[in-house]
Formats: sequence, C-alpha cells, structure tokens
Amino acid sequence: MNRTGRTGRRAALGVIGAMAMMIGSQPVALASEAYPNRPIKMIIPYTPGGSIDTVGRLVAAQLQRQLGQAIVIENRPGASGMIGSEAVAKASADGYTLLFNASSQVYLPLVAKNASYDAIRDFTPIAQVGHVPLIVVANTSLPTSSLRDLVKLAKAKPRTYTWATSGLGTTSHLAEEMIRHAFKLEMDIVSYKGAVPQLNDVMGGHVSAAVSPMPGAYPFVKAGRLKVLAVTSSKRIPQLPAVPTVAESGLPGFELLSWYGLWGPANLPADITRKLSQEVNKAVREASLKARFEELAFETVQSTPEQFKVVIKDEIDKVAGIVKAASIRID
Repeated sequence: MNRTGRTGRRAALGVIGAMAMMIGSQPVALASEAYPNRPIKMIIPYTPGGSIDTVGRLVAAQLQRQLGQAIVIENRPGASGMIGSEAVAKASADGYTLLFNASSQVYLPLVAKNASYDAIRDFTPIAQVGHVPLIVVANTSLPTSSLRDLVKLAKAKPRTYTWATSGLGTTSHLAEEMIRHAFKLEMDIVSYKGAVPQLNDVMGGHVSAAVSPMPGAYPFVKAGRLKVLAVTSSKRIPQLPAVPTVAESGLPGFELLSWYGLWGPANLPADITRKLSQEVNKAVREASLKARFEELAFETVQSTPEQFKVVIKDEIDKVAGIVKAASIRID
C-alpha cells in the first residue's frame, strides 16, 4: 500500500515536472518563431549616399521583403563612425537595433586613442556581406592621369596637394596613409563625415584627391566629375579595365579592400543571430541584388556568424601591423 502510494506520488511529480518543462519552453520557442514582430532599426554610421549607405539600403530593402517587417535606416554620422556604432553597442540585445558598417568598424579602435567601443567585446557579428575595391580619384582639373603622376606632382611640390578621407580610421584613411607613407609624400589628409562630403570637396577642388570605395565614387567617375587614377584591388577590375592597380603604380603587393557586414549588440540571442545571418545570405543571392552589386564591383560572400568572427580577428591582426608600420594614430 505504501509502495503504491509512493509510486503514485512519484509518477504525479514526474507528470507535473514534464508539464512545467513544456510550459517553460513555450515562451522561448514562441519568441523565436515570432521574430521579427515589429520594425527593425538598422543604423548606418555615415551620411546618406556613400558606399556603405548604398549597399546597406540595398540589403535592407531585400531583408524587408523576406522578413515581412520594415527595416528602418537611421544614418548616424560623426566621430568617424563611432557615434552610430556606440549607439548599437548600447542598444538592447533583442534584434531590433542592428549595425551595418564597413571594415572601419574594427579598424577604428586600432588607430583611435579614445575609441568609445571595443570591436569584439561590444558587438555580435551576424554576417559578412561582401567586399569591394577602393579607387584613387582626383579632381578633374588636376594635371594627372595616374597615381604615378600624382606621386610626381606631390614630390615636386611638397604640401601643395591634399587627400580627403571619409573618416579617420576608415579603409579610405588607411589606404591614403599607406600610400603617403610608402611614397614618402607630404600630402595632408583632411577628414570628413562620410564619403559624400569627402567626394564633394574633391569635385569642388577644395582637396586634390581621395581613396574611396567603388559604390560611392564610381557614379561620379562615370559622370565625368572625378578622374580615376588607380584601384586598390590586387587585379584590375572589369568596370575600369584600363585603370592600373596601386600595385602596378609603384607599390608591389599592395591590396586593400573595404568589406561590409551586419552586427548586433553584444549577447544577441543565438537563434536571432542565426536567423538574421541566414536571411542576409539569402538576400545577397537575390538576382536583382547580384546584378546591382556587379555594377558596383561589390563581391558578395556567404558567411556564418562563426566565419565572420574569424574574418574580424584576422583583419584586426593584419591591420594592426599596418598601423604600427605606418605609425597611424588618432589622438
């Protein structure tokens, strides 16, 4: 009798425990299935119209179609991208505030003495989207048709010619510093809040030249408002087959690409991270986007969050060496 009673009580407790586990697991499953159930804010830490903004808006539009929720772009330029990045780092890790940024996201803390975020600790890598070459461009009135010519001009008249950069610590800035350091040029670098004001001042003749990613600069080249002197990829690109690489222009082995990706705040739930990563990979395979990306010389990649983490670590290791060799530092 007692044995039967004890067995009955154990069975009852087992059923209650199983039910509790089922009930307890439901909110997590439902939360996962429901995401996203409201608009997502995507912060781009530069001005509208630049390369990062152009690619980010293309990806956001496709994600919106796939997810069935609005993706609201919020441009937050300033402090070479730190203001927008910091806003995402401080946001709730719920998947409703994301960061679309370029490789400068991980480069800036390497060169900025007072960087307001840690590129690894403060963010969750979601997916690398792709990469693009940069092009060396100049004002159309400058008496030069190649990077070699610009180097000759700058050496003949030190401190006469200038570079414009889209922001300190950006790929644009690093490329200009590397070229300036390698050729021993006395060309000051003027910093702007994004590629649009950077290129506007080159076109206006306020600065001589710039290095800028293809998506933002190429339309001005096609329109005849900028002249292109070189590309930063290891090989010439189909869109500009007659334009030599920086490596061909006197710096053997030179290659620097700007890569773009999507991040969330630190501790973003794994299920949301995976879902977003899968959706980004699906988005960049969309035929209409692929055609547009090809025009911009933007090469997409497929990556998991884990693979993106490896890319970030490798890039930090590589660029840290470049920064040290060229003594690049922002106080």
